Amino acid sequence: MSENERTASRTAVLVCQGRAVADGRAAVGRFADPVAVRLLRAEERTRVDEVRAGTPPQGWQERTAYESVRACAEVVGPRTVAIDEALRAHPTGQLVILGAGLDTRAWRLPELAGTDVWEVDHPASQQDKRARLAEAGPELPTTARSVRFTPVDFAVDDLGAALDAAGHDPAAPTTWLWEGVVPYLTRDQVRATLTALTARTAPGSALVVNYQTPSPKATVGRLLARLLGNSVTAGEPWLSLWKPERMAALLTEYGLHITSDDDLRTLARSLGTPARSRTSLDSGRVAVAERR
Repeated sequence: MSENERTASRTAVLVCQGRAVADGRAAVGRFADPVAVRLLRAEERTRVDEVRAGTPPQGWQERTAYESVRACAEVVGPRTVAIDEALRAHPTGQLVILGAGLDTRAWRLPELAGTDVWEVDHPASQQDKRARLAEAGPELPTTARSVRFTPVDFAVDDLGAALDAAGHDPAAPTTWLWEGVVPYLTRDQVRATLTALTARTAPGSALVVNYQTPSPKATVGRLLARLLGNSVTAGEPWLSLWKPERMAALLTEYGLHITSDDDLRTLARSLGTPARSRTSLDSGRVAVAERR
């Protein structure tokens, strides 16, 4: 097994599978991601096809993976809509996606036509994404003005130095997107990232952050999945969970003022999206904060 296969994020693949399942089904008219399936490989697409057809496989490991993708689709629908609409409401010309994974916004949002996008992620995950883009073929054009891949290991690398090298302008307003990353960082790593981020955040900038609140059910569920051999999340445990008031205090400390903070359950209901009793919908949140 190569170094890339050992360290590229499996959660990024799961989220991409969830978007592929939800494409054309969740929040019709407000959510679509036809690009997601094109970034998936044959075996990963098979799981998507099973979930869309409602045909669970035999065998407990395969069924666990199937249920993970099905549950993920329920979560990423409202989460993606909330984030997309926040990005449309904060056009700045610079969008930095922290922990970009297999994000597709620079390939599917026409509103980014005048925006330079920096995709920041672990080098192994970024190498994996670039390989997938190459496999998708040259007919997959970007909708953003430019896409700049910026490899960063948040645990050890200097985010500011990496963005400087990639041409980010700290004096101009920036929209920052931090989706699906915060739970996998320690509190110290979250603070370190905010320190680097806010040092480059001019007035008129915004941060869109997705985070998880403490939930005994969610914690037990992830533990059981790992014990049952679900390889998707086994190597990527949650390291920090935040109550809304703690997140608000943290962002205020760094000069950012929250303008909205909604749980995914509320977002799903507002979209009329049917959902089962998914704990992740209750514990997941999307907040928007501004530097005025």
